[in-house]
Amino acid sequence: AGMVWASGWELASAVSNAGGLGILGAGSMYPDILRDEIQKTKAATNKPFAVNLPMLYPDLQAHINIIIEEKVPIVFTSAGNPKTWTATLKAAGITVVHVVSSAQFALKAEAAGCDAVVAEGFEAGGHNGREETTSMVLIPLVHKAVKIPVIAPGGIATGAQMLAAFALGAEAVQIGSRFVCSMESSAHMHFKQAILEANEGDTQLGLKQLAPVRLLKNDFALSILALEREGQGKEELAAFLGKGRAKKGMFEGDLVEGELEIGQIAGLIHDIQPVAVLIENIMAEFELAKASIHNYNF
Repeated sequence: AGMVWASGWELASAVSNAGGLGILGAGSMYPDILRDEIQKTKAATNKPFAVNLPMLYPDLQAHINIIIEEKVPIVFTSAGNPKTWTATLKAAGITVVHVVSSAQFALKAEAAGCDAVVAEGFEAGGHNGREETTSMVLIPLVHKAVKIPVIAPGGIATGAQMLAAFALGAEAVQIGSRFVCSMESSAHMHFKQAILEANEGDTQLGLKQLAPVRLLKNDFALSILALEREGQGKEELAAFLGKGRAKKGMFEGDLVEGELEIGQIAGLIHDIQPVAVLIENIMAEFELAKASIHNYNF
């Protein structure tokens, strides 16, 4: 997944080189940084890669121009209306995938001309849907609703979970949180260590009135959640959030006042590995899980 402050050129190129599709997280990049990251990715891999483009970004036109100029082959758009830029990107020969949190939004993405959708379950880290629909329910709902391919993220870090997503109708999986704890991730080591120490229930969805995001519970997250319970409005929440919280937490390693975006799957992550090893292990787990299914007497 293209995660802010974690998915730079090193992670994206390593994933592509290991047989996956690496995705740059453009949401934390100024235009000149994005161009540099794209060029470094090109230099580090001859395999396809993508850019994740959150449509909340203030200077979106600059990002679109750079993506087209640099001939990025695939773009994952998120957090916005897919009709806004899909036609422009496709006219430039770019494959467009849109992130959705419901079957209704998946239909809109299909109607807008998107080539595939990412059906993001409630378990996922980072920005999420307000409906709180889990992957187990969302994936088959979206699969039934649309004819384009469905990619499944949210609570997936093992080969067995990947197999389950395929059984539900997905044609691919998008893995985010597990790759935060890779050697190539640009996330701060303090953040990675906090993920390794996380247990079941240590994350929660917050900031629903602004842009829902799943957070690892720390002083900042607990304060935000308390303000929401008190009924504070958008203006009060935005004022407390301020600017640069995600950078402070995920990139600079402030585990107290920083925003730490991670999925529920954090409770299953216990080590930091090179990307190639992670993908090799996930595929080995997938094959083992697939073989074990045949041993059941249904």
